[in-house]
Amino acid sequence: MRQLAGELVDAGAPGVVVRVDDGRGRPVEIARQAPWSRRDHLLKAGDEFRIGSGTKTMTATLVLQLVAEGKLTLSDPVEKWLPGQVPNGGAITLRMLLNHTSGLYDYTEDAALLPSILGTDRRRWTSSELLAVGVRHAPLFAPGTKWSYSNTGYVALGAVLERATGASLAELVRDRIARPLHLEHTYYATGPGWRGSHAHGYEPDAAHMPAGVPAAFRHVAGPRRHGHVDVSGNDPGWGGAAGAVVSTTRDWSRFHTALMSGRLLPAAQLTQMRTTVPMDPKQPDGPGYGLGIQTGATPCGTVWSHDGGIPGYLTAGVTDRSGRRTAAVLISTESWAEFGSDPKIAKAARALQNAVTCAMFGKPTPGAAQTG
Repeated sequence: MRQLAGELVDAGAPGVVVRVDDGRGRPVEIARQAPWSRRDHLLKAGDEFRIGSGTKTMTATLVLQLVAEGKLTLSDPVEKWLPGQVPNGGAITLRMLLNHTSGLYDYTEDAALLPSILGTDRRRWTSSELLAVGVRHAPLFAPGTKWSYSNTGYVALGAVLERATGASLAELVRDRIARPLHLEHTYYATGPGWRGSHAHGYEPDAAHMPAGVPAAFRHVAGPRRHGHVDVSGNDPGWGGAAGAVVSTTRDWSRFHTALMSGRLLPAAQLTQMRTTVPMDPKQPDGPGYGLGIQTGATPCGTVWSHDGGIPGYLTAGVTDRSGRRTAAVLISTESWAEFGSDPKIAKAARALQNAVTCAMFGKPTPGAAQTG
């Protein structure tokens, strides 16, 4: 894994952090970075970073906690909690929002979000404002009839959580997840700042963007560094309940252990979370999406996971069904994955992720050369 992390940096990634716990000994932690990035920050395994859509697992956990407390039900229509805010909201349930079967258009595809995504607009978005952007587009399909990943469903859930509890998302993450689990570096970002030592995230500057990146996405805000832009100071608030949480590999792994072992949710709600729908109708037995978490088979074992992508940060958090084995990976650049624009980084990233997953299960990576 150390060699593969180094090869990923050599392929063009500014930095890589890996943490693997196979449940049998001391976790392995690795941090590698490009020499030019050292003048910004010396990358460490315990650094904070933006987990992007890994936030969805935490949002789903909050919803299911309220279900366990009798304050929400998964069959509640959105209209009950957000009257008049979602067209056809009487036919869309909280479960559909959680497992991406609502049919709602993904608000991050709307041009109004692009300045915030690129960091050129520093406005603060509320859950309701983000929801309004998504629902001004026609739905993709009738509620409950298909599967399509939609960040809009999760900002709707954020608005529901705020309405049902009277608390902010930052307070809910703090009081119901971070504090009980002693996650000192996990929080819902309420601005562009950081609370602790953090990994700097980068994207290529306009002159060095791969040709496959559309023109509208080539100018990212931030200080220029060695052909890159440091996007660490950009506000992730546009991600809302779908993507605004900050964590570390250690905290994220601890969260997964607590979640899958039943510390955060009663058995009934954990069963609901693990109840999946196919992500591809052509592969009914392929990867499945539950409530804020997905599952799939790998050569070394079945994983439960969520990945995330936000400018400067590509992440993956992985666990087994029990939560005893966990892994987390950060790559401190993201646009290559968003647009499939850098095959060299993509190949190195796949090799590392495969090795990490197999190491989590205590198994050698199939096809990898073994050394004594």
